[in-house]
Amino acid sequence: MIIEPRTRGFICLTAHPDGCATNVKEQIDHITSKGTFEGPKKVLVLGASTGFGLASRITAAFGTGAATLGVFFEKPPKEGKTSSPGWYNSAAFENEAHAAGLYAKSINGDAFSKEIKEKTLNTIKEDLGQVDLVVYSLAAPMRVHPETGVRHKSVLKPIGGVYENKTVDFHTGVVSDIKIEPCGEGDIENTVAVMGGEDWELWIDALMEADLLAPGAQTVAYSYIGPALTEPIYRKGTIGRAKDHLEATAGKLMQKMESLNGKAYVSVNKALVTQASSAIPVIPLYISLLFKIMKEKGIHEGCIEQMQRLFYDRMYNPDGLALDEAGRIRVDDWEMREDVQSQIAELWEQAETETLAEIGDLQGYKDEFFKLFGFHFDAVDYTADTNEMVAVPGLVE
Repeated sequence: MIIEPRTRGFICLTAHPDGCATNVKEQIDHITSKGTFEGPKKVLVLGASTGFGLASRITAAFGTGAATLGVFFEKPPKEGKTSSPGWYNSAAFENEAHAAGLYAKSINGDAFSKEIKEKTLNTIKEDLGQVDLVVYSLAAPMRVHPETGVRHKSVLKPIGGVYENKTVDFHTGVVSDIKIEPCGEGDIENTVAVMGGEDWELWIDALMEADLLAPGAQTVAYSYIGPALTEPIYRKGTIGRAKDHLEATAGKLMQKMESLNGKAYVSVNKALVTQASSAIPVIPLYISLLFKIMKEKGIHEGCIEQMQRLFYDRMYNPDGLALDEAGRIRVDDWEMREDVQSQIAELWEQAETETLAEIGDLQGYKDEFFKLFGFHFDAVDYTADTNEMVAVPGLVE
């Protein structure tokens, strides 16, 4: 079939297998260009099919030759209908990993569920024995609690007051004012239940109880802080409460893993174009300005560059790991530089529909968005007939 991008709001409804494979290969090439590092050898990645999770899996596999088991929840393809992009990403990653002689298997299903946890634990027992790194990179709008059966839905809202600012429709380039009403009763608790640290802790507890964490094992989850202008909707909003809970969970896990001489961290990462961030008002406008500035300064990064710095320069740096005052790893340090943020604050006041093309990098934002789904790669012939029925070769049934 001829596969073209079809969008609805901040979602692309189609994905291109050849484009997704190109995306994965480019990330692998970036890691191999940096050489190898002494790092983990058996890695579990929860949320392994897109964004930081996929980049983590690639970095571990091709940076240190690690065996990787990836867990994700993706829609497989059907005749005449493409899969979700993470399915094609995972297929491409496994093909590349297997060609390089690396162990790579995947489990597709709801990582919040007891069933998928059990399937994952059994696979580790049978194939790997133990893992020495657990990456927690789940991002979901909803979670059914495995014990209570209650369905929790996260919301992106300010707390205690209306939030007003401006944003951009990255499809049209139109800058407009937005107003977001404050969260209601139960919104904070539900958002924390979905995006906080409870599920991360359940995974680590299950792995420890089954003796599947190796001595000295590490675990890392991903967070974001961001600038003052996004604070009301992000870090001081409902999502921020969930991130606070996630970061507090790292402290609990650090204590639990002491018996293994293990470590638990939260890594605060840079603002990037992801399926999740595209849905957050204000963020597309902020990122378009951020991209412009960081590219001009020669410090722009995507997911794979971020994870390469996290693994090579932070978590597995033989000279030690520097943490901030809250005990977090910071790879958002270039984004949060004073010279970057002061320039963004200045440009923010100037940002209008007529000026954004000049002062921001909206085209760069759009390209990154469509690349998430396998589009906008120069090396891919999008007019060619393409087989949408791609299998993930190491899928655990």
